[in-house]
Amino acid sequence: MYAYDWSSIPGALPYLYQGMVRTLQITGVAIALGVVLGTLIAVARLSKNSILSNLAALYVNGFRSVPLVMVLLWFYLLVPQLISSLIGHPGFDIRLLSAFVAFALFEASYYAEIIRAGIQSVSGGQVSASLALGMTGGQTMRLIVLPQAFRRMIPLLLTQAIILFQDTSLVYVIGLAEFFGVAYNTGNRDGTLVELLLFAGAVYFVICFGASMLVRVLQKKFAS
Repeated sequence: MYAYDWSSIPGALPYLYQGMVRTLQITGVAIALGVVLGTLIAVARLSKNSILSNLAALYVNGFRSVPLVMVLLWFYLLVPQLISSLIGHPGFDIRLLSAFVAFALFEASYYAEIIRAGIQSVSGGQVSASLALGMTGGQTMRLIVLPQAFRRMIPLLLTQAIILFQDTSLVYVIGLAEFFGVAYNTGNRDGTLVELLLFAGAVYFVICFGASMLVRVLQKKFAS
């Protein structure tokens, strides 16, 4: 029978904390940039301009058809060369920047579809009424449609954020140590890999389960 040794976990906590900070950094940046870019893409997909709409659709379908691991590897190979050609040798971790770019662009394709559905859920009568009052199409979208759409989309946006938080563990493919990577490397070094992975899994479960409960509360609130 395997004899569990949990004694290495207290000593690993500072490193796990640093890994969690990096995980939250990637998650936060990807959410912020993904929502902004996703909103622009969603509006473009609903545009009457066929070229703009088709380009937005191509972006969404393209990224949603490729595994996230492949996107991370692509940008890890492309971003360093681009940065080096522009500013020379960077004074920061290029792997982290690559992760920011890859996650933001990848998540934008998913947020775009969520936001597009939210925009389409707003009654067309409100749009017609605002236009009849003399508002422009841009003002209608910014002041009437998007505020209502985002309020309805909050549970779905949070659900996607939970998925994103879990997916950050994939940055191991570019050698970036976030929470899961730190747990794996520390456990492998100390000979307590099973214990560290179980502990990391428990932390992921607690955070994601708590966030899921928050999503349920918000769904009930907005449904009432």
